[in-house]
Amino acid sequence: MHFAPLLAEESVLIQTEVSVVLLLSLAALIAIVIRRIRFPYTVALVLVGLLLSLISNPFQIDVSSDLILAILVPPLLFEATLQIKWEKFRKDLMPILLLAILGTLVSTIIVGEIVTWVLDVPLLAALAFGALISATDPVAVIAFFRNLGVSKRLQLLVEGESLLNDGIAIVLFNMAIAFAVSGIDPAAEGFSLLSTGLVTFLEVAFGGLVIGLFLGFITSYVILKNVDDNLIETTTTVALALGAYVLAESFHVSGILAVVAAGLMVGNIGMQNTSPTTRLTLEHFWEFAAFLANSLVFLLIGLEIEINQLGPNIIPIIVAVLAVLFSRAIVVYGITGTYSYFAKLQQKIPMSYRHVMFWGGLRGGISLALALTLTGEVFGVVFANEIKVMTFGVVLFTLLVQGTTIENLIDRLGLARRPEHLVEYQRRQARLFALGAGLNEINRLGREGILFRDVWNAVLAVYNEEINETKHAVRDHLEAHPEIEQDLFIQARTEALRAERSAITEAMQSDLISEDVHEEITKEVDEQLAAITIIQEDRREMAASRPPGSEIKSESDQKGGNDE
Repeated sequence: MHFAPLLAEESVLIQTEVSVVLLLSLAALIAIVIRRIRFPYTVALVLVGLLLSLISNPFQIDVSSDLILAILVPPLLFEATLQIKWEKFRKDLMPILLLAILGTLVSTIIVGEIVTWVLDVPLLAALAFGALISATDPVAVIAFFRNLGVSKRLQLLVEGESLLNDGIAIVLFNMAIAFAVSGIDPAAEGFSLLSTGLVTFLEVAFGGLVIGLFLGFITSYVILKNVDDNLIETTTTVALALGAYVLAESFHVSGILAVVAAGLMVGNIGMQNTSPTTRLTLEHFWEFAAFLANSLVFLLIGLEIEINQLGPNIIPIIVAVLAVLFSRAIVVYGITGTYSYFAKLQQKIPMSYRHVMFWGGLRGGISLALALTLTGEVFGVVFANEIKVMTFGVVLFTLLVQGTTIENLIDRLGLARRPEHLVEYQRRQARLFALGAGLNEINRLGREGILFRDVWNAVLAVYNEEINETKHAVRDHLEAHPEIEQDLFIQARTEALRAERSAITEAMQSDLISEDVHEEITKEVDEQLAAITIIQEDRREMAASRPPGSEIKSESDQKGGNDE
């Protein structure tokens, strides 16, 4: 009798574990399929989740706001901020802050007013919906933009805004809930509401940033700088990513902004204080952690959305989608246009960037997590359910419509085009690969007696001539564009060093070398990999700083100057 609760609890844990294993296996299978077709991975996850949601309780997982916000989102935010360099971030900090703070506030008000006016939803409930749906979700945005090949500045503008406005939106959402619980009438106490809200906003936002910066500083200068153990240092960053959120929330400040600040601190200071081996370990671990969390988030989004509720509430969903698009257009074009009018020439935001920033304002797990916190106790069951359904509809629209068309928009705007000389090299290299495959097939047919000797020799002569001509063309192209050859050398050297690292590990596992020797040689290889990474970053920055069309000329001039 006394063991029954323990057995029941163990059974629930095992069911949850099985569900997680099945979800991860499903995510891996989807990733394998997606590699063969040109389709966004995150959209595929959502679609599969939607299909699974039609099955009654396919997985024993309670999709709560805490699961998304406290467990899955911090690793994604931390990994994203590790990749952001402060020097580049600082150059566009002003437009990012304007979009994140002013833009989220304006969007919240616009969406709230439209929803109140059209759907007759109470103002504070409408503002709560406006807040949770106005922030572009960093989980969705980062997942899409990293695979689209856009310029680093455009990627930084979109990701930077999404990382910051997420915390701002949560602050505004919680304020609307708090005012509703307190029974404050926005129409009667407008000025008091504004002043109280501003103070609360500053306390929550800056409190989260301070906690994140402090914890990131301690981790960077105490642990990563003084402890030369990649396992201990990696474990510390995991504790930092999750602990920053928990500690900030326990002080009732923004946990999301705390994670962002901690990640920026570690990415810009901590990663420089540690050894190359630890740096590589951190990069690989957080890449895996982000992939894991990202896969679970989008599968759970699909699982949680109730398709059967979308049809009867199609009018509120359409109103919500149009309100979100309208507010996003006002915010993006208004703020970036005003900023570009006063900014220096090199800091102006091109109109093509603005189009992508508008259409790339995706919503995802954050909005869904906030909607799941709504109960009938605050706004009433009817309005709480209506807000949830509108959130489901907007999230689905941004992921399934905007997410699947953003790549076409980027291509049409010419923002993902590679240098023509690189495309031409790949074109000639592809011809060489194709001719080699054809030659192998002809030889097989000849050896098996399917082709007569005369025919075999004649076709063989044609293929050999074409292969020689293509090889000469590839060589001439590399001589005309030495930067391609340099990139190939760096790539080959990187792959060779990775092979050396694997061979060293295999030698240790086979007891051919000791762990001390393994650690010593591995550090030497990692230092060489780190040096190559620095060279690659410098080359990318040099290429990005040149005006379009000047790559070939600058390389040739530099080569000619060196020859002299």
